[in-house]
Order: sequence, then C-alpha cells, then structure tokens
Amino acid sequence: MLLEGSRILVTGGSRGIGRAICDIAAREGADVAFCYRSNEEAAAETVAAIESHGRRALAIKADVGDRQASADLVAHVIDAFGRIDGLVLNAGINRGNLFLRLPDDDWDELVRVNVGGLYNVGKPVYQQMARQRSGRMVAVTSIAGTRTAPAGVPYAVTKSASVGFVKGVAREGGALGILCNGIAVGVVETDLANTIPPRFVDAYKSFAPLGRTGNASEVGELAAWLLSSRNTYLTGEVIQQDGGTLV
Repeated sequence: MLLEGSRILVTGGSRGIGRAICDIAAREGADVAFCYRSNEEAAAETVAAIESHGRRALAIKADVGDRQASADLVAHVIDAFGRIDGLVLNAGINRGNLFLRLPDDDWDELVRVNVGGLYNVGKPVYQQMARQRSGRMVAVTSIAGTRTAPAGVPYAVTKSASVGFVKGVAREGGALGILCNGIAVGVVETDLANTIPPRFVDAYKSFAPLGRTGNASEVGELAAWLLSSRNTYLTGEVIQQDGGTLV
C-alpha cells in the first residue's frame, strides 16, 4: 500500500475533497487525523470511513484561521500519533461575490482562513518534519489561483497564495527531506462546487476534453501518491487536475 504505516493530517477533512483524501489515505495504510470546523455529523462519517479500513482515526474540531487552535491541533496529533509524515492543507472557504461588491469582512475572513491556515498549520508541521528530516506536504488549491476563472478576485488571490506556499516550502524544505506539492483542482463535485452558477459549469465541461466535472476521489488518489514514499523527486509542482481544460 502507498501509505503503509504513515501518519497523515488533513485539514478540512469532514466533507468533499478532504473526506475523500482521508478515506483513500486510510485505504492505503495510513492512520489519519483531520480537523473540521463545525459539522459533527459529517466528521463522524469521515471517522467511520477511516476506521472501515482498519486504521486509526482522529477528528479534532479546530479553526485553521486561529493560530493557537492550529498549534493545539498539530500538538494533539503529534501526541496521539507520535509524528506527522504527511500534511494535506485542504481547508478553505469562498465568498461568492464580485470584487466590486465584496464586504470588507468577507475579504478578511477569506484571508484569515485560506491564507492564514497555510501558515497556522503548515509552520508547526514543517518544524516537526524538519526535526525528523522527512515529510510530504500537499496543498489543495484551485485553477482559480493559476489562471482566469469566474471564481471572484478574493478567492483567486487566496488560492494564488497556496501556489506561493508550495514553491517556497519546496525550495526551503528540500534539504530537510520535505517535499511539497499542490493540486489545482477544477470543478469537482462537492458542496463548494454547488455554489457555482450552472452556466459556468456547462462552459467548463465544454472546454474539458473529458467532457465532465471531476470527483473528490480522483483528487484523493493523486494526493495519496504525492504523500507517499514513492514520490521521491517531485516537489514544488502545482498539478492542474482539471480534466484537461488547459489542453
């Protein structure tokens, strides 16, 4: 199995892409911890999915936009699992609004969660991986952060930050045995995607050679490989997982 004996932390793991990554990582042999913000029922379903593969599951309620809560999250996982071999920075939000009309509070919240979460969780995990001289990080970002997309300026800005995070951590972390990559997803069948106007989804499908949107499990399969020890030489890359819409 790809992740036999690994300990993985996934932020935003209770639903959608995060849950799929948790499920597939456990199927591939990892013990999986994840955080969630509020949905206890959804978190319990992710725990059940992980445990169905015979692996340990740890669900922690935490806001990645809160620095102390994030530090406590990482400390809790290390205390329970002994170490963190892989981190998936998946938690994120969107505020579907035009830049022209965006309230200041929405901008602040997007930056607090989408950008702050990279630092708040990423730094303490990076420090632990540096001590153990090994680790894999994956940031789940969006095609909105790599090219023009009808996702709104604020969301695009915060997802561009994920790209910068990947490049910077890969540069610094290579000498420490830490590999960092990103997955820029296109339209994937999740609750977040349900907020996209149907005309945009139809246009996306018309550009995709595969003629369809993606599903969360497809992202999970790629993330599992990037987290695994089979990935020995790929770092600093943001892989466009969008059904070929860039072709």
